[in-house]
Amino acid sequence: MYKGRRKKVFKSLEDNSMLLLYSGVAPKRTADQLYPYEVNRNFYYLTGIDQADSYLLMLKGNKKEEAILFLEPLNPLKAKWDGPTLSFEGSKELSQVDNVLNNDQVRNYIARLLSPTRAASFGTLKHFYFDLERMNVNEIPSVGEKFANDFQQLYPHLVIKNINPIINEMRSIKDASEVDLVKEAIDITNKGILGILENLQPGLKENQLEAYYDFVLNWHGVKPSFKTIIGSGVNGTILHYSDNNSLMEDGDLVLLDLGVEFRKYCSDISRTFPVNGKFTPRQKEIYEIVLHTNKEVIKFLKPGVTTEEFNNLAKKLLAEGLMKIGKIQDESELSKYYYHSIGHFLGLDVHDVGNYTEPFKAGQILTVEPGLYLEDEKIGIRIEDNILLTKNGNINLSEKIPKEIEDIERIMAEK
Repeated sequence: MYKGRRKKVFKSLEDNSMLLLYSGVAPKRTADQLYPYEVNRNFYYLTGIDQADSYLLMLKGNKKEEAILFLEPLNPLKAKWDGPTLSFEGSKELSQVDNVLNNDQVRNYIARLLSPTRAASFGTLKHFYFDLERMNVNEIPSVGEKFANDFQQLYPHLVIKNINPIINEMRSIKDASEVDLVKEAIDITNKGILGILENLQPGLKENQLEAYYDFVLNWHGVKPSFKTIIGSGVNGTILHYSDNNSLMEDGDLVLLDLGVEFRKYCSDISRTFPVNGKFTPRQKEIYEIVLHTNKEVIKFLKPGVTTEEFNNLAKKLLAEGLMKIGKIQDESELSKYYYHSIGHFLGLDVHDVGNYTEPFKAGQILTVEPGLYLEDEKIGIRIEDNILLTKNGNINLSEKIPKEIEDIERIMAEK
């Protein structure tokens, strides 16, 4: 699988070129503590290796292609503290990269390739690709950026290129194995949500409810794909609420936005439940508008649909619902109660890579997450599903997770 992905990348590279990807390291948190390590997803996508301070070098030239891994060698003393690193033989078997070297050799190895005396193997290397992803100007420069700047200064003749858009385009289309991993993440999320429903009651705090969810995840040996959101009452109207420390009161709704990371692939699900097990008539009225929008947008979603069409339909349906009950008088007022887009790509990242300027394609996974947030009424509702686009339409991968009012009330009554 990883060899096949690299083969596709090789086809996109210019002749007489090389590509360098870095797995990353855990950043310092404080003193001798580090933040949790997260592997660079593009490196992982092409190698399957989840190990810090590792490099993938891909070389293309003179009708020859070669991939080389640079990994931290086994260190018996360090292993006593942190556990063993992946062996070179193990990395070869996993990644199907035959040539594995020590990671401290990477700079000198590249320098030798750029020496005129070594041009026979791959020709004169002219292009150097890096993974140059920058979300904003204030980000700390990545290792890829630092390498690109260093080698541009040392070898001015090199043309620096960005591989990020090419790999992102590949990653946006999921193969069957990737879909299975997302489905497994969703299945565990469902179990976690059912654990929440079994224990949801007035008088609990949001963090206590979160503990029931975390128990299920820990039982399955997985972790959340992002910081869990459990917002009751007015907290449910805050999109990225994450304090999760308020008391859940009788008559409130609680909004859940949560997910699971299973072998790096993510789920992202939102559900909204009545704390006491029964929706009030007003809560039902608002909930049904969001649920109707969720269902209709899912029906509409298929290859060829644009992001604009995707979002406009959601806005139209939400606005019609609010106008029908007299909450707003005109569609322009919707932004008071709905202030995010209808969905995003999903995969190796929760907000996964994909081109929103192009029509959607078969094989992409998207979230559909309409919501309404009525702060004045302490009502926050979001219903989010994960949808796989297929040749002829779509499949709701999260359809088993309860969202119908009667199902939610029945499950809570039976607990």
